[in-house]
Amino acid sequence: MRLDKAIERSMMMSDATWARHANPWSFWTRVPILVLLALAIWSRVWIGWWCLAPLGLLVLWTIINPRAFPPPARLDNWASKAVLGERYWLARKTSPIPAHHAKAAMTLTSLSGLSIIPLAYGLWVLDPWASFAGAMLASMFKLWFCDRMAWLATDMADQRGT
Repeated sequence: MRLDKAIERSMMMSDATWARHANPWSFWTRVPILVLLALAIWSRVWIGWWCLAPLGLLVLWTIINPRAFPPPARLDNWASKAVLGERYWLARKTSPIPAHHAKAAMTLTSLSGLSIIPLAYGLWVLDPWASFAGAMLASMFKLWFCDRMAWLATDMADQRGT
C-alpha cells in the first residue's frame, strides 16, 4: 500500500487535507485545545449544562482545523515538519521509520496519555491543581512528541534525498 493511502485511511485525511494541516496556523491553533477543553468541562460549575456549547465548539474546531487554512508556502518551519513527521509516524507499519524515533514517540505518547489521568481526576472532583498538572503535562509531552516528529521528518527527508 502506498504511504499516502495508508496515512489517509489512518486519519481520514486526504493528501490535500494534510497539506493544509501542515500550515503553522493549523498547528499552533490546535495547541491550546486540550487546555480549552478542560476549561469548558470545568465551566459546568459556573454555567451548568451550557458548558456543552463551548465543548461542542471546541470539538467542531478540532475537526475543522486541519482543513481551515491553506497549504503553507513553505514546509521548512518547525510546525510544518512536525505535521509531516506525524504522517510518517502514522504510516510506520507500511513505511518503516528509524527505531530510535519509534521508541521515543511511543514513550512520549504513553506519557501524554498517562497525563490525562490527573487531568480527568481533577475535572471530576474539581481539583484545580490536578487539572492544571494533567493538562500541562499532557501538553508538554505532546509538544515534545511534535518536536520528535519534526526531527523524524528531517531524517526521512535526508534518507530520501529530498
